[in-house]
Amino acid sequence: MSSELSRPIPNVPSVPPPPVERLVFTPPIDIYETDDGLLLRADLPGVSLNTLELQVQDNKLTLFGRMESRAPENARLLHQEFETGDFLRSFILSDEVDHERISAKLTNGVLEVLLPKAPTAEPRRIQVRTS
Repeated sequence: MSSELSRPIPNVPSVPPPPVERLVFTPPIDIYETDDGLLLRADLPGVSLNTLELQVQDNKLTLFGRMESRAPENARLLHQEFETGDFLRSFILSDEVDHERISAKLTNGVLEVLLPKAPTAEPRRIQVRTS
């Protein structure tokens, strides 16, 4: 009976560690209107292309950026004023935005999203026939 108790249990999954809590920031954003549409500019310091996700779904634009730690190798933190965490922001888009032509670029922690205007339907005359 004692040999049964000391036998290793095969294929028991290990319990994953609890998730690390991260701060979530609302990034400051400026929105400009141009003749072609809207330009959204967001400050995302510490976010790279690899840690940025931008998506449009059901007329909602969502941006998520994970800030990467930039501590030098083999360095010990003595004083910290900048918090690390994630950036999250969402916007409801109007029907005037052409979702298929939205484009974005990230330069030195500044995200620029171009939200072009959708083409407007031109008025047209409808031919009426007699039956």
